[in-house]
Amino acid sequence: MHVHPMSTHKFHAHLMRVHLMRAHDKMRVMDTEAGLVARWRSLLTCYNTIACELDRRLQERHGLSMSEFETLDRLIDTGCDKCRMQELAGDMYLSQSALSRTVARLEKHGLVERAMCDSDRRGVFVKATDEGRQRHAEARKTHLEVLGEHLDP
Repeated sequence: MHVHPMSTHKFHAHLMRVHLMRAHDKMRVMDTEAGLVARWRSLLTCYNTIACELDRRLQERHGLSMSEFETLDRLIDTGCDKCRMQELAGDMYLSQSALSRTVARLEKHGLVERAMCDSDRRGVFVKATDEGRQRHAEARKTHLEVLGEHLDP
């Protein structure tokens, strides 16, 4: 079988176009991946900057870690007199055990109280004390101040 030289040239040109298109697609995927990674790293940097500043100021001014403040904040924001630990844990970024340790520290400082659920002995309720509500109100101003400095309204 005889192949005309022009058809071989066209075939090679076609292969070159396919190769270039694939290379372009690969580069676009790499650009997309690089963009995703860059945005993720930017988000982490932003979070770490704000979290460190929150932790520092809350500790200096109110004797609370960021996790302790968040626990009080979420507990008080529920609007309920008391909240099940399990429900509180579901809303937080802390593991169940980390939340339990945080609540233990808050309880030690008189900012919350824990009580067993009468109907379900496995359930534990947590409640902010008057002192906890007061400390939260003062710390909330610092919390909002730091957020306002770092986040767009």
